[in-house]
Amino acid sequence: MARRYFEDFAEGLTVDIGTFTLSADEIVSFARQYDPQPMHVDPEAARASVYGGLIASGWHTVARYMRLLVDAVIGESASMGSPGVDSLRWFKPVRPDETLRGRFTVLESRPSNSRPDWGIVRSRGEVLNAADEVVMRLEAVNFLARRPPG
Repeated sequence: MARRYFEDFAEGLTVDIGTFTLSADEIVSFARQYDPQPMHVDPEAARASVYGGLIASGWHTVARYMRLLVDAVIGESASMGSPGVDSLRWFKPVRPDETLRGRFTVLESRPSNSRPDWGIVRSRGEVLNAADEVVMRLEAVNFLARRPPG
């Protein structure tokens, strides 16, 4: 049974959703399968690149953010899915063994006009490094069931 419904996602709600660290092996393994660019899979080529060393694929960062979000927020909610992401930006490279933290903020929360038993939540997801710099930001929309009466 869901513990969070649409009504629990008020505008301005901010949730720290946890931390993660990507090892060099994890970075290379993910990139070999999903984003095999030299700066993600080849430490020598990465050292010679503008990044000066191995960096995680931005898609890897997004995937780890999503896992945090599901574990801390979505998995306990009456989520009805999402029509997509409105924006996605990577601001800083993610290096091996860097500890990162996720943050979820509700930007807008409104009842659905077409489905009265649903609500629509627009949110900002961020991943920050140890210096509190945003390394990744996305804005997304989620559908959530309204709290049942009673």
